[in-house]
Formats: sequence, structure tokens, C-alpha cells
Amino acid sequence: MIQNTTITRRVESVIKKDLEKKMVLLAGPRQCGKTTLAERLLKETKGSYYNWDIDGHRKLIKYNELDLKAKLWVFDEIHKYKSWRNWLKGTFDLHKNKHKILVSGSAKLDIYSRGGDSLQGRYFFHRLHPFTISEILNLDVNEINKIPELEQETNFKQAKNILQDLLEFGGFPEPFCSGSKQESLRWHLTYSTRLIREDIRDLERVFDLDKMETLYEHLPFTVGSILSINSLREDLEVNFRTVKNWIDIFEKNYVCFKVLPLGAKKIKAVKKESKLYFWDWSFVEKRSARFENLIATHLLRLCHWITDVYGEKSELRYYRDIRGREVDFIVLKNNQPWLAVEVKESEQDIDSNLNYLLNKVKIPYAFQVHLDGEKFKRLPDINGSKVHIIPAHIFLVNLP
Repeated sequence: MIQNTTITRRVESVIKKDLEKKMVLLAGPRQCGKTTLAERLLKETKGSYYNWDIDGHRKLIKYNELDLKAKLWVFDEIHKYKSWRNWLKGTFDLHKNKHKILVSGSAKLDIYSRGGDSLQGRYFFHRLHPFTISEILNLDVNEINKIPELEQETNFKQAKNILQDLLEFGGFPEPFCSGSKQESLRWHLTYSTRLIREDIRDLERVFDLDKMETLYEHLPFTVGSILSINSLREDLEVNFRTVKNWIDIFEKNYVCFKVLPLGAKKIKAVKKESKLYFWDWSFVEKRSARFENLIATHLLRLCHWITDVYGEKSELRYYRDIRGREVDFIVLKNNQPWLAVEVKESEQDIDSNLNYLLNKVKIPYAFQVHLDGEKFKRLPDINGSKVHIIPAHIFLVNLP
């Protein structure tokens, strides 16, 4: 089993460069490796670490008693400080010429930074994801436009084994590196409790944490299907607005993420129905849905890499029309369809819905990825799209 200490997070080298220009906001799920990454940076640069959840550190922040000899200041979970935006803006403006600043947190810092005095123009924003296959194998990242060309060469057998481990244990460092089903289950049990009872409680006004926990436990069963808030509302016996608000809170705290439909009149696509996936896909019991969730998270990582590192707008969508024809994922780049991905548990011929969409919409690349089987086939182009039927591990090693 690969040890966490041997895995260098891909975003680390980018953060180092960005810290030379502005402060960096690093967000992502709790226990995803943000503190470990910060500690690595602190070892390389004389610095000081401040965590808002630690009483002594909290006082140092409030009274501006920071180590002025430090070259790098790391502020962890500071978004829990009510006045953190103004405080951080003032600290950066006063010390930007002498101190680098890294801010990390387990909530969407770009959302929590809105309102009041904006930090806009003072920071670069990055998101830390669970492990990806290419990150674990320490592969070089291709340029954006070369990513779907499948030029990456690696040990595919090793990649396949890593995929199986990721599918079983998830991509969070501790359960993945443990290689133990028992340790993984124990980790997940405490993770969910601390997430709701500590992190969300500290940031949001939620009056019924018990029912919120029930929603959290129920949501994995919706993965792969259209999200029905009405159905969840009936199960929980709370109103529609409450369920919607709780899901929004989960999103803001990197529990889950929505994938919206690809809207286009000429393909008569649905416009409002979203799908929901978890950052921790191992929480999903059904194997096919868990695999689909793993692919979704890797594709979201691709979108965030394109946006955070290259500054090009990228979004993850899915396709569904009014007749129920559906393709699992569409990656948009600069508002245009770029990749289409259909997920299958087993080897199959090209899906009819994927074929239909490609004939209707110009999408440069299309992949039908499967978990079981070795079939790797380049099909004839469809409406200018390069189409592959491909094992999932080979597809995933080419993503960041």
C-alpha cells in the first residue's frame, strides 16, 4: 500500500509559484490533506502555522501577535472567524511585501469571502481534491488540449490496482493509505459526526442536526439518479426549503457537489434537474453508483485544474433530454462542450444515447469508460468527435 508521505500533491508546485505573487486560498474537504500540504511548505520556508480551532492560535490572530520573523504565514480554518475577510485583507495589505500568506479551510472560501470588503484581486484560489490515480503515480500533467489525446504512458497494471483501492477506500489520505477496510469504516464513522457536529455547526445555523445527519446518510442512495428534493422532504418530514438549504450547506462544506444539465434548445435538454455526487465516493454502497461517483470526482478535479491553474472557465455537466436519453458527463471548456463521458460497469458497445448526442452536438472528444474488462478501442469519428471505448484506469491516468 502506498504511504501518504510519498504522495506529492499535484497542486503544491503551483501554490509555491502563486505565493510569490499573491496570497493563496486553499479549500477542500476536511482531512483531505490541506494541513499536510501546508506543513510541507512550512518546512521549505521558515514560517508559522495558526489554526483558528486552537485557543492559543485564535488569540494570536485576534490581537495581531503574529511571528514577524516568519516568511510564510499559514492560517487554517480562519473562515470561522466572523471578521476574517476584513482581518485578512488588512493583514495582507500591511505585510504583503515581507510575508507570504496561505489560507486553508474545509469550506468554500471563495463563497465565504463574498460580501463586505472583498478580497478580490489579492489571492489565487485552489481546491485540494481526494487522491487521483495520476497523482498517486506521480505522473506529469499534459497541457490542457493534450489531456484527452491519451498520450500518457504508465504501468497500466499498477493503475488498475490503484483504481480498485480508490474504489474500495475512497481518495482521502487516511483511509486510502491504511489499506484496511476496518480502519476505513472507523474513519468514515468519525468523519461524518465531526463534519456535522463541529464544522457545520460552527458555520451555519442548523436547528435540527439529527435530521441533517439523517439526510447525510440518505443522500448516497441518490447518486446516479436525478435529485428529488421533494422525495427527500417527504422521507425526512421537513419542508422543501429546509432540505434544499441543508444540501446547499453540504455543498459549501465540500460534502457533495451538484452536476447540472447541459442546456441546449436543439437537443431538447432538461434545464433544471440536477444530479448529486459525493467528494467521498466510498460512502456510496452500490458498486455501479460508486464507480460513477469516482469518475465524476475525477472529472470535477479536471474542471477545477483547468480553472484554478490555467484561468479558463470549465464546468462539469450531464446530458438528459425530455425523452429520457442521458449521457453521464459533459466537460465544458470556455462554455463549449469539450469532453463527453459515458460510464459503464462492464464492457459494452457504444451507448446509443452517447451516439445520439454526438450526432446532435459537436464535442471534440468522447469516452465510454468501463470498470470491468480490457477492451480499448478507437471508434470511427462521429460528427468530428474522437471516440474511445476504454478501461477506466487508462482513461483516468490521463487526467490531472
